[in-house]
Amino acid sequence: MNATKFTFDTVFTAGHDAESDAARGRRRRSLSENEIEQLCADAKAEGLRAGEVLALEAVAEGVRAAAAATREALGQMARERQALRQDAAVLAFALARKLARAALTAFPQSEVEAALREAMHQAIGEPRIVLRASQKVVDALAPQMSEIAHEEAFEGRVQVTADPMLKRADCRIEWRGGGAERAEAMLETALEELIARNFQTADAEQGAGHGQ
Repeated sequence: MNATKFTFDTVFTAGHDAESDAARGRRRRSLSENEIEQLCADAKAEGLRAGEVLALEAVAEGVRAAAAATREALGQMARERQALRQDAAVLAFALARKLARAALTAFPQSEVEAALREAMHQAIGEPRIVLRASQKVVDALAPQMSEIAHEEAFEGRVQVTADPMLKRADCRIEWRGGGAERAEAMLETALEELIARNFQTADAEQGAGHGQ
């Protein structure tokens, strides 16, 4: 009779011997060439997927950094544009004031005449209008007073008086029911208010654009 060496890897069952898990684990398994190629292909595909994920993460991080840099650049541009607008407004105001002064000095009667014509429309039906202005303006407008009143359909009397306290195109116009005044300081105030309104409108539009 042949003797069989007993090991603990053998499990005795009724009818046949079953190989234990440990025995199967120790048994060397040989892979075919196709299986090896498939394992290599799977490993390569897994590496490519991992590389793609890393690449996409790097791209996403780059996009976030670029967006942040773009927002910062746009904010800086907006601040610089606002500063330039303010500088331009200051220069424009200074130039407008200088030109206005030059014009009012050279042709004060034109501004006073415009104010007088407007007052005549407001004083329709009044018996008299009194115009107070500088001597230069009075001398220029007095010969034209009848013609101006006729053109504006003002039937009352127009009294023109020189006032040494009034300069250039400064004037006061009075009638029984009211009056009007025009002064260089008022013109400068109007220019300042106009510039301020423009800045407020631009700031509001800029704030609305940032909120979108």
